[in-house]
Amino acid sequence: MPKLSDTMTEGVVAEWHKKIGDTVKSGELLADIETDKATMEFESFQEGTLLYIGVEKGKTAPVDSILAIVGKKGEDVSALLEGEKKKPAPAAEAPAPASTPAPKKEEAPKAPVAAPVVQQEAPKVAVSASVKNDNGRLKVSPLAKKLAGDKNINLSFIKGTGDGGRVIKRDIDNYQSGGMSSAVMEESYTDEQVSQMRKTIARRLAESKFSAPHFYLTMVIEMDEMIKAREAINVIADPIKISYNDLVIKGVAAALRSNPRVNASWRGDFIRYSKHIHIGMAVAVEDGLLVPVIRFADSKTLSQISVESKEYALKAKNKKLQPSDWEGNTFTISNLGMFGIDEFTAIINPPDACIMAIGAIHEAPLVKNGSIVPGHIMKVTMSCDHRAVDGATGSAFLQTFKQLMENPVILLGMQSI
Repeated sequence: MPKLSDTMTEGVVAEWHKKIGDTVKSGELLADIETDKATMEFESFQEGTLLYIGVEKGKTAPVDSILAIVGKKGEDVSALLEGEKKKPAPAAEAPAPASTPAPKKEEAPKAPVAAPVVQQEAPKVAVSASVKNDNGRLKVSPLAKKLAGDKNINLSFIKGTGDGGRVIKRDIDNYQSGGMSSAVMEESYTDEQVSQMRKTIARRLAESKFSAPHFYLTMVIEMDEMIKAREAINVIADPIKISYNDLVIKGVAAALRSNPRVNASWRGDFIRYSKHIHIGMAVAVEDGLLVPVIRFADSKTLSQISVESKEYALKAKNKKLQPSDWEGNTFTISNLGMFGIDEFTAIINPPDACIMAIGAIHEAPLVKNGSIVPGHIMKVTMSCDHRAVDGATGSAFLQTFKQLMENPVILLGMQSI
């Protein structure tokens, strides 16, 4: 099982393109492997015949376990497999960070069988709505009692409307027609197996949240001028449509160029300040979240950023991203504005020292020259790793970003569209 990404610890065989007995050429597609971030094509490094398949379609196996054996036709591989079984089981160890080199080859445990989806029936819950008489018995007419028995209705759920709260025939009829056709309410749930991507998200975000001391800076940005500028830009850039996210990426890149101390990464014994600007762009996908990277974003035009970001978003949703597409970020943005979220805080995406959460653009009353006027605002919140970035440093960055977004002429003057 190959290590196809820096965070991959195990993989799932999504599809076999060869079967046992087939001839395999070097460089020929052998299988599709689902990693924690994408489904990738795995090509054979050897020529020969496919003699053994160690991981069936849909099953999971750790990195470096036997995926398949390719050799001479008719070759006996039983001794190889037997030797692999006799290797001592590896000791359990804590998950390695993303930058840790791939582990040496060791015996892999058997691939776990996918856990079935379980629907659990919980204890039945009853709520009494009827009235009892002095001796504790329900107050119910004989006809209502017979009808309830015929329809399997629990009289404890019926609120009587007769004299003194007595349950009568009308109450039984109304109970049936009111849509509450069952005498009990049941609690239930389903258990779903955790995907490779979700496991990695859980591990990496927990590592980030509990190891990096986060602090947060929020700023309100007036967007009226940017709204006008975007409308004009899209006339010029047609057929390319520039999104607000594209403008944010461009603004962040320009602000980082003016505030290089934010383009940082905590490395334990030292802080790395990257001179290049690579913007990670969080993209929501079915199984979780992927972060493709817009490289050298400060040197690219808005049109280039727009085309590249749309291509990455499509590849992410189709699980076609390659490791080179999601590696090397120096700063990350996460935008939930398109979902109507006003503001939120994001967890830092290692190895970055900062991530900026982008909220929705919406109308709000603004005070200008002593008068209240309608306008549009956008809230942004930057999460900072306090080991690498201080409050004053982060605030200076946000002030630059705000100035660029509120004065698009300055931002657009830095680079052609």
